[in-house]
Amino acid sequence: MTQYTARLTGAVPFNLQETFECGQCFRWLPGDDGSYTGVVGRNVITLRTDGDDLLVAGLDQAEAEQRLIPYLALDEDYAAIQEQFRRNTQLAQAVDYARGIRVLRQDRWEALCSFIISQNNNIKRIRGIVETLCNTWGEPLPGGRSSFPGPEVLASLTEEDLQPLRSGFRAKYILDAARKTASGEVDLDHVASLPTEEAAAELCRIRGVGIKVAHCALLYGFHRIECLPVDVWMKRVMSTMYPQGLPEELLPYAGIAQQYLFHYSRSHPELFEA
Repeated sequence: MTQYTARLTGAVPFNLQETFECGQCFRWLPGDDGSYTGVVGRNVITLRTDGDDLLVAGLDQAEAEQRLIPYLALDEDYAAIQEQFRRNTQLAQAVDYARGIRVLRQDRWEALCSFIISQNNNIKRIRGIVETLCNTWGEPLPGGRSSFPGPEVLASLTEEDLQPLRSGFRAKYILDAARKTASGEVDLDHVASLPTEEAAAELCRIRGVGIKVAHCALLYGFHRIECLPVDVWMKRVMSTMYPQGLPEELLPYAGIAQQYLFHYSRSHPELFEA
């Protein structure tokens, strides 16, 4: 039986399933009791909802508050953000469908590498590749999980070494990202200090990183919530719902709006049937 060691209060609006299964992260696995277990840094953490609170296993109270309040974006006023979103008819439907989504603050390198892997891929396969990457080159952690390997670990590998991942053309992109990041040629701390479009341009120096992957890395790893990654689903959303682009008042929160719209559109493909 899971021993919960911390409690985070007032986590509303927040939903574990909606947040961890909306396509923004790949290492949180559901349990039979509605809990989710994932890896944050070198901690294996289990979360379960208890009313408006979150029960935490794997961290003590002080650690949970320090690590998970920012990671889960519990320090942001999503009720106020959603109130603004609901003034837009199309976005209101997406918010009300999954109001418990929050955009996580993930590790920069993990987000960059994961979204390089995500290119032309489905979520189930991305999860498998990421987990194999971690189990092969990460540090062993409790419960059979492993940490996400840092760029310095992957930088010395070859495409042949990465064959167990079955990542195809993405292998050379993973290695280029690892080498440029480990060497400091692309300095993620420096990227974090740049204006958004300059930061995206810096990430695009990595082989195989285009504007969509760069914006995903910035949104999920650097918490640039103004970034609007556009994949196949979002192209459909924008052409169908917002042919003139998102309204100006939504642009500062475009990445959060995108997450609601992305999840809603994937769950309602009939919206785009001719």
